[in-house]
Amino acid sequence: MCGIVGVLGNHEAAPILVEALKRLEYRGYDSAGIATVNNGTLDRRRAVGKLVNLSDLLVHEPLPGKSGIGHTRWATHGAPTVGNAHPHRAGGVAVVHNGIIENYRELRAQLAEAGVEFQTETDTETVALMTQHLIANGDAPVDAAFKTLDRLEGAFALAFLFDGEEDLIVAARKGSPLAIGHGDGEMFVGSDAIALAPLTDRITYLEEGDRAVVTRSSLEIRDAAGTLANRAIKTIQIGATRVDKAGHKHFMAKEIAEQPGVISDAIQAYLHRSGAEITLPGKGLDFTRIDRLTMVACGTAYYACLVAKYWFEQFAKLPVEVDIASEFRYREPPIPARSVALFVSQSGETADTLAALRYCEGKADKIVSVVNVPESSIARESDLILPIHAGVEVGVASTKAFTCQLAVLFLLAIKAAADRGVMSEREVADHIAALRALPQQLNAALDQNNAIRAAAQRLAEARDVLFLGRGMMYPMALEGALKLKEISYIHAEAYAAGELKHGPIALIDKNMPVVVMAPRDALFDKTVSNMQEVMARKGKVVLISDEDGIAEAQDGLWSAIPMPKILPALSPILYAIPAQLLAYHTAVAKGTDVDQPRNLAKSVTVE
Repeated sequence: MCGIVGVLGNHEAAPILVEALKRLEYRGYDSAGIATVNNGTLDRRRAVGKLVNLSDLLVHEPLPGKSGIGHTRWATHGAPTVGNAHPHRAGGVAVVHNGIIENYRELRAQLAEAGVEFQTETDTETVALMTQHLIANGDAPVDAAFKTLDRLEGAFALAFLFDGEEDLIVAARKGSPLAIGHGDGEMFVGSDAIALAPLTDRITYLEEGDRAVVTRSSLEIRDAAGTLANRAIKTIQIGATRVDKAGHKHFMAKEIAEQPGVISDAIQAYLHRSGAEITLPGKGLDFTRIDRLTMVACGTAYYACLVAKYWFEQFAKLPVEVDIASEFRYREPPIPARSVALFVSQSGETADTLAALRYCEGKADKIVSVVNVPESSIARESDLILPIHAGVEVGVASTKAFTCQLAVLFLLAIKAAADRGVMSEREVADHIAALRALPQQLNAALDQNNAIRAAAQRLAEARDVLFLGRGMMYPMALEGALKLKEISYIHAEAYAAGELKHGPIALIDKNMPVVVMAPRDALFDKTVSNMQEVMARKGKVVLISDEDGIAEAQDGLWSAIPMPKILPALSPILYAIPAQLLAYHTAVAKGTDVDQPRNLAKSVTVE
């Protein structure tokens, strides 16, 4: 959500800033802008909509200077307009901001009493105006920025640029990620390493509460207490931050196709090549000392937790609580002794999930994170990090990160079962053998792309769609509905199939497509019974099942999508493929923005 870049360089900053912002488009945005200092003079350019609009503006109104900051904005306070776009400027101060300043009304009132006038509806303008007000009253730029930071409440990443200062950026983070890149006589600032990857492979990640004074030749970081802090410089793998479509029309299509490979990588990271022993990083996790598992996440990651609840409870007989991060800490749930709190987040920066983690600190015996970014805030604040090895995921709708999360959680559940002595060595070996075969079955699912596209062409005409599933397929129905609504903008709902008669059946008519996710497992007959109730009311059933399931239930189907047979416990990972492709092809048929759907952000770093 929002993207920040900064450059103190040896070349013109504007094209570098725009290119870096392009690498942050995946975070979601509705306006963009840059500011530079040239011959001591601060200036800026801003535009609403895609970055191409900003690029066009810069052709007609160039912005020279080798020092600058840039931003892609996802609107929170104030509509997406040029006036509300970042950078915000007050006199000789320009500011870019990711987050929310919670006490901005109080600060505005203080500034108004001092005669300061406001031009926008945003909380960020308050930061620029406060800093400029302090400079006007005699403070040096760095001192003014630090004093302003002392007054801010909320979550933020900020970068300041000053008139007359061509070798200075002040940066700060509290609740939102920010990194500093080290070049050869150059320095950079970015929301993440992806933005900075073409510029440098040496990165310093700011910690919570840090503020940094950046020049071309130096970096001074002070922690939340104001003490000088030495933060490590880490060398990143440039290849791991590569962002391209590799010949696909959309990033989402590429990332769906990558799943067999990245899941294989995830599996191999936790398994010895020689056998079935599951190895966790660091000191690992001893499930014999655990009586309860609390899992917390948002969005698609939450559905991964719902699937994993079945695995942990069925395999390991371990009680599991799953909660939505944005609700978790407000319930003030008790965290019993001998419990583990497990948090799932692709970015590792999800604000609600991070806040839930902090609620559990000092209460849970151990905090575990399943993340795609090992340097993220959630990872750094965890006792145990379980990377999912999905690689960079650009599409806003999570695909390969979701299935890699599932693969890692499956392995963790098997380890829990083995540790607790409720799964034999033979059963462990069988489950791991099935997992090793999964990439090949995912390829077989991808081979059904044409059948899925044909079904999607029909779904694209619908206004509403229902998804049904039982057991582990219920969370997958939820995930399928979420994928469809977030990229095609079709209203979609998901229900446990057994709940159909408790209300949703009233919606069924000849215009209502119903997607049924039902492998031929122990619950199949019950799901087919619910499906027959839909067809009896002229509902249009799209059945996703294996060949046996389709053969048994094919009479009256509107569409059928065959999947390979698989160990029932692994069916959620396999059936994610048709759910994703169904949403993808429906969105393509409707002509929506697949990779950057309206109003959505890849990483939700504000509450």
